Amino acid sequence: MTPLSAATATPLPTGTVAVLALVWAAGYLLTSWWWPYRAHRRCRGTGKLRSPGGRAFRACPGCGGTGRVLRAGRRLWSAGRDLTTRRR
Repeated sequence: MTPLSAATATPLPTGTVAVLALVWAAGYLLTSWWWPYRAHRRCRGTGKLRSPGGRAFRACPGCGGTGRVLRAGRRLWSAGRDLTTRRR
């Protein structure tokens, strides 16, 4: 009796991988629709940055002081919606 190793494990069928990728993508787009904003990385969602001296604050220029930016999935969702509703 030989022990199982990584070399003898059977990989997932291609169809299963494709279905899992589609389910993940649909879930990500649904999440991006429900929660369209994420915390801005530079200011960590506070909307303000400390001055170099560390005593004063200023508005974060990347998010405009809101602390939030659109998720990539929401931008994709909006672009797709704009393409389908374009008037000619």
